[in-house]
Amino acid sequence: METAIPIPRSRCSLLSMVLMVTTLTVAAFELSDRLMDYVRTEFGEEAHSRLETWQNLHNMAANAPVDRQLRLVNSFFNRASFVTDMEHWGEEDYWATPVELLTTNGGDCEDFSIAKYLTLKSMGVPDEQLRIVYVKALELNQAHMVLAWYPEPDADPLILDNLINDIKPASQRPDLEPVYSFNGDGLWLNRSGGDSKRIGDAEKLAHWQDLNSRLIDSLR
Repeated sequence: METAIPIPRSRCSLLSMVLMVTTLTVAAFELSDRLMDYVRTEFGEEAHSRLETWQNLHNMAANAPVDRQLRLVNSFFNRASFVTDMEHWGEEDYWATPVELLTTNGGDCEDFSIAKYLTLKSMGVPDEQLRIVYVKALELNQAHMVLAWYPEPDADPLILDNLINDIKPASQRPDLEPVYSFNGDGLWLNRSGGDSKRIGDAEKLAHWQDLNSRLIDSLR
């Protein structure tokens, strides 16, 4: 595993302003020449190569069965290093874009989950089948975040987790206790018994709003 690149917060802001990603929410997907040239100049060939691999992965797997898309996306992003937000971004809780994660080759559980979510959406996986889930990792006794895929609304979802490469049903992850979940459509609170109740829109989450604002800015 390559080492994450420490990066000052000011440079993060500059990076997010020049992303120029055509879109990460529908099947079209393109990284601009401006972005790729910037990354090669400022972060080197390895960072540039990671972005190229990401784009090639999307092109290769866009029409693949969903189970294969899940495996490919999960294993690809899990190659990056886990780094705390304070160490990596210089603040307590920063939700990075996928380009920031790959360019610096590091992030925390939120960054991994968001990158997997946006990449799978760009491959055509319906938003209603995906939820980013805030959980308590019981063995670690700390907050954690994973991505869940629901083949049907009431199905036992498959969990994509940066802690392990195996994708397992939620029923086989007793080490994770769901607290709330969200996607581009809504926000749900977990309730006793394993079900969940919709409590509003994901816009209630300030960090999600900030991330989406940076993604929108990158398209201008």
